[in-house]
Parts: sequence; structure tokens; C-alpha cells
Amino acid sequence: MSAAEKTVPTKAKKVSEIQQWDIETDVAIVGFGGAGSSAAIEAADAGVTVHIFEASSAAGGSTALSGGEVYLGGNGGTAMQRQFGFDDQSADMEKYLLMQHGPQSDEAKVAAYVDGGVAHFDWLVDKNIPFKQSFLDERVVEPMTDDCLIYSGNEKTWPEIEHCKPAPRAHVVQMAGMGAGKVLMQHLQKAVEDRGVNIHYDARALCLIIDEADSIVGIVVRIDGKELNVKAQGGVILCAGGFVMNEEMVKQYAPKLTRCNIPTGNPGDTGSGIQMGMSVGAAAINMHEGFASIPFYPPSTLTFGMIVTDKGQRFINEDAYHGRVGTALLEQNSERIYFIVDVDAYGDYEKLNFMNADVVATGDSIEELEQELKLPKSCLTHTMKLYNEFAEQGEDPMFHKQPAWLRPLEAPFVALDITPGRGAIFPYFTLGGLDTKIAGEVLKVDGTVIDGLYAAGRTSCGIPRRGSGYNSGISIGDATFFGRQAGIAAAARAKESQVSDTAA
Repeated sequence: MSAAEKTVPTKAKKVSEIQQWDIETDVAIVGFGGAGSSAAIEAADAGVTVHIFEASSAAGGSTALSGGEVYLGGNGGTAMQRQFGFDDQSADMEKYLLMQHGPQSDEAKVAAYVDGGVAHFDWLVDKNIPFKQSFLDERVVEPMTDDCLIYSGNEKTWPEIEHCKPAPRAHVVQMAGMGAGKVLMQHLQKAVEDRGVNIHYDARALCLIIDEADSIVGIVVRIDGKELNVKAQGGVILCAGGFVMNEEMVKQYAPKLTRCNIPTGNPGDTGSGIQMGMSVGAAAINMHEGFASIPFYPPSTLTFGMIVTDKGQRFINEDAYHGRVGTALLEQNSERIYFIVDVDAYGDYEKLNFMNADVVATGDSIEELEQELKLPKSCLTHTMKLYNEFAEQGEDPMFHKQPAWLRPLEAPFVALDITPGRGAIFPYFTLGGLDTKIAGEVLKVDGTVIDGLYAAGRTSCGIPRRGSGYNSGISIGDATFFGRQAGIAAAARAKESQVSDTAA
């Protein structure tokens, strides 16, 4: 590589090009969010030296911007679940996650995650992360109180409820109000600092370094404008986030997400970690998938309404998780999509809502609303008539909305425009990343391991793989759980290398 050639994530450097090692460590971690901090804690606890390189000026990543929910359960339930009487069996949670993420699911990862969920919750508590002893049985995106245990997905909706015993699995870090991810990261950061981990802020990882056997031996980082070569005896762990902030990558790999309007993540979610992996032959999988939400609750009363296309037809059970509804909206071949509610269901929408959808029509009858919306004659009227007839009996044979959210809708009516691109809030992020084993080893397309390379968090492709099956808290759960596994594995490799060097 010539001196004039720019160092970029998409092209690794060979060790023969390295003139000197500026930093030497057992384990090098790229990114100081939930995955990176968890990896650092475990590697440090294993007794090896660790250096974290964080591109921003502070720890946190996307984890610190989140609601602080951690999706865990199984094995009869976490201590929090058991306290409130939830016997969460592993078979139910495992089946649930496999249903949520379909044929893309990594069954081995799901099984490991479920099997280790209770112990992982205890691990978080051991790091002094606060969880209030409370259960909030309300339909919320995330609590605006300091409550802990909530339902945060499709546990109580069709079709999952017919196959898996529902249980609340989102454990929300205690903080009054929303955004408790920052509290979670404060405690993980302190745990990292207490272990003497070497932390480098404003340190951007530029590319991987490989040896003659194509093993990963280090990374190039830029600190204070200088490119530094980092030797990592045990390996490099990529925890650099997803690619939601890289418009070109989103257009290339997940174009359906371009219809959304609020990228959810931190500025470092540029896909650089994924690109570094791909530069050495790693398989990037599930890159077309992403989370897309229409956060239509609060108020939860909107759930009583109907979501229809511009043909006046329903297409989903409205009691589904907001991410499943948002994903379904993107898949509709429709110029307009409306939320049809009556006055009672409209409720406190004007006082508090997250989706910012405009009221585009009102009507003292469903026929009048249909005319105002310029829908095909009788289509919405027929849909409403059928919906109300079955709702009167507590049934929804078309889309299986559960009885708790079924009742006949009565005039006057209100229509909210929730068409993507017409003002409503559509948060989104990516769900594709590097293919990895349970311990974080990064895989090539042929399924072989890239020696010395690990990944976790959204740089990898973990448990969440479909927007329609996403649950609040699964990303943090996945990042911290598999970050830990990567830290353990990289530390073990470093120790093996040390033994080999001593023997030699």
C-alpha cells in the first residue's frame, strides 16, 4: 500500500506494511457501547490487558440513547419475573423468539441466549445496574415512570399467543422518565474503569491488520490526527454499531428503510465495523432487514382503532407491537394509510403522542369519513360494519386482535394519516451485520472462522433479525450478552497465545 493511499475500513493492511507497533494489548475493542463495555469487563476479569477505542468523546454508543430495556427470561424466570409470579419457561421464550425472527433465526444463538438469560440478568445486577422491583402492566413503548418489568413486544398478540405462554421480559433500568439507557451505560462504564481497562476516546478505528495467514493481528486507529498501529495478541472485537447513519449503505442493502424518516442510533453507526469485517472476507448477513416503527401508543386507546389502506381495508391486528405495525406499513402497496378511531379511542392524542400523525378527516358517520378521505365507495363502510359486528362478540376472525382491545367503534370518527413520508414519525435502524458464532468469532461466507476477529452488538447479526419480530430490549440484551461471550473468547485466545510464546 503506497504512502499516499488512504487508510479505510474497506481495505485491511498487511503486517508486512507495519513499521512499528504504537500500542500493544491482549484484546482490542472497537466501540464503547453496551457490547464493547460488556466485552471489556469479561476480558479484564479473565486477567488480560484490554484497550477500548471509541470514536466519540464519551462512552455510550446507541445503548446510552435507548430506553434501557433488557429483554431476558427463560429457566423459570429472572428474579424480577418470579417476584411477580411469572414462570417463564425456556421452551416458551425460545419458541417465541424463533417465531419472531423466522427462518433467518440463528437457532444456536437463540438457545444460548435463552439458557443464559437469568444468569445474565444477575450479572447486570452485580454491576450495580438498578432495577426497581415493580411490574407495569400497561401498553407502553417504554415507561415514563421508573418501573421495571413490562411487556415489550408481541407476547400477548396473535399468532405468538397461540403457541407460547406470554411473559413480560423487558427489564427496564430504573430511572424516572424515558431514556434509561444512559443509566445502564453509566454503570457499565464504571465497571470498565474500575477494572483498569485502557480507554481511548476520540479514537477512530480505520482498518484491520492481517498477517501472512490472514489472521487478525491488530488495527489501525487515528488519535489526535495520527495513525497508530495497535497489536492485539488475543484479537480484535468489533462493537462499532450498525449502519443506519450511512445513507449509501442503507440504500444499497436495506432500501425499504429509506421510506422512514428518523434514523435511530448514534453518529458512529456508519457501518465501519461491518466494512472492516468484510474487508477480510467476513460474511455480512441479513443486511436487507431493519426495524421500522410507527409509535402509535401512547395513548394506548388508539389500539382500539382500525388501520386501513386507501382501499379501506385492514391488513394487521392493531394490538401488535409498534415495530411490527411499522414494518407492515412499509410493505403495503398503498398511496395512503389511515388510522381510523372514534372519539373515545382518540382520547388524549392531542396531549401526548409520539407519532405526530395529522388528523386528515372527521365524520359524524363512517360514510361521511369515507367521502372525506375520497376512498372507494362502500369499502371503508363495509370494513367498519364487519369489524363492529365481530367486535360486539369479542372476535376478530380477519386479523385476530385480542378481546382486550376489541369493541365496536362508534361515530363520530377521526382519521389520522400514518402514510410513510407524510409527516408521521417513523424511527428505524438496521438489523444486518457480520455473521458470528455464539462466542463472537466472525465467519467467512464458507462458514470458517476468521482467526482473531470477533464482533458483537449491531456490528454482528445477533438475535433480532426481522423488524416484524422485534421487541424493545432485545438489542441491549443481545449486545451485552454476546459482547460478554466475545470478551471471554478473545481473552482465552490471548492466554493461549501467551502460553505458545512461552513454550517457544
